[in-house]
Amino acid sequence: MIFSKTMKPYSRNIIFADTEFSSLDPYKGEILSIGLVTLGGKELYLELEYDGEVSKWVRDNITPTLTQEKVSRDTAKQKIAEFVGKDKPYLVAYVNQFDVIYLYKLFGFPENSDPFFWLPIDFASMLFAHGRDPESLVPFDKLCAELGIPYEQYHQHNALDDARVLREVYLKLTGGNDVSSIL
Repeated sequence: MIFSKTMKPYSRNIIFADTEFSSLDPYKGEILSIGLVTLGGKELYLELEYDGEVSKWVRDNITPTLTQEKVSRDTAKQKIAEFVGKDKPYLVAYVNQFDVIYLYKLFGFPENSDPFFWLPIDFASMLFAHGRDPESLVPFDKLCAELGIPYEQYHQHNALDDARVLREVYLKLTGGNDVSSIL
């Protein structure tokens, strides 16, 4: 079922994000990688230094995909802040409760330390508002195929690829492939 209506975005000041982390338990887990993609398509991907415990699922599905040079948490914060800029964009994430909590852990909780607007946008809720199962993006091959997005080029559970898919689906939901029409 193709979406019958397009969404009209409230703001164009958004960044699509995905993170991979060591555990679903936010008290134990830490961020392992982050992918950020602007509405215009600019990208940042980082893998963070971490030598602690990881869950079995992460060890089997995420750890083997982490192949880049790792950066310290301080370097990651600096690079993310530089990439995001000073305009406090809305962070759009699928299953944002995990992505956001790990970003908050990375940046700490002092007021104004997080480079994103304080209210994240949940992509699953966007799907729900379009009458779609909020889980329809996982696995993303079926929805991508339905929307004409070549899913073969993406690797699920890679933070950058997952952020790219979010952007592509968002562009379809907001009226098509021509990003200049919504910039």
